[in-house]
Amino acid sequence: MAGAADETERTRKLRDNLQEVTRHLQAGEVAPDPRPSSDDDQGASLKRKLSGLGSAGLVLALVLGKLKWVLAAFKLLKFSSIITMLVSIWAYSLLFGWPFAVGFVLLILVHELGHGLVMRQLGIPAGAPTFIPFVGAVIAMRGRPRNAYVEAQVAFGGPVVGSLAAAACLLFGLLGNWEFWRSLAFTGFLINLFNLLPVSPLDGGRIVGAFSRKMWLVGFAIGVPLFLWTKSPLLLFILIVGLVGLLGRRHEPPGYFDIPEPIKRKLALAYFGLAGVLAVAAALTHVPTGAS
Repeated sequence: MAGAADETERTRKLRDNLQEVTRHLQAGEVAPDPRPSSDDDQGASLKRKLSGLGSAGLVLALVLGKLKWVLAAFKLLKFSSIITMLVSIWAYSLLFGWPFAVGFVLLILVHELGHGLVMRQLGIPAGAPTFIPFVGAVIAMRGRPRNAYVEAQVAFGGPVVGSLAAAACLLFGLLGNWEFWRSLAFTGFLINLFNLLPVSPLDGGRIVGAFSRKMWLVGFAIGVPLFLWTKSPLLLFILIVGLVGLLGRRHEPPGYFDIPEPIKRKLALAYFGLAGVLAVAAALTHVPTGAS
């Protein structure tokens, strides 16, 4: 009898264990593997070795940690991008010389890659950058943003990353050839500030639409007098495209512009803050014509 009772007890425990395993499998629960992956092991080992080198090693470890973002950005480049880049460099070199042309096109490239990185993070397919001499560059958004907030985030990527690249030019200037790097930095600040003009298809037009569509009218109120002053064919083209795009905005899906007020306030603060910083930076790095 005792043996039969023991057998019954073991059977019951086995049945309970099987039921518990079945519940875990149905719930999709998997016990975590306590062993670190080989990649994590190698990464941690490399960081420990670099940390042993002191502060220089820590800086190098930080740079290596961010290198994946650089590699991700350059994955967006295609053969066509490189060809159009080279054509643009050649075209700009006719006016500004080779060194400045290379730097200028690289600043535009970094701006476009900023858009591409944000699209990648948000799961929006991005095309390769295409350069157009004396116009700039474009990077196609091959997926539609689900709302104006996502569109604004993508639009912010270019001016933010582009502004950091312009600021980096000033740091390079501290190492030598200050006048060249300052001129390049001024150009970088200026083109990113220009892109914040609140007129689509510029980045500013896409950003302000998320917190106040009335800002589009402000964009034209700024853009039209600016065109009359500069007589810029590019600005005229942008204003015409912006006007056509403004009419098309009436067909956005319902709820596209429905964004919570706190997010709208943050977007507005970020937009005007970035524009203000770029305006000051451009003013400080500008060298008047004829100045020594």
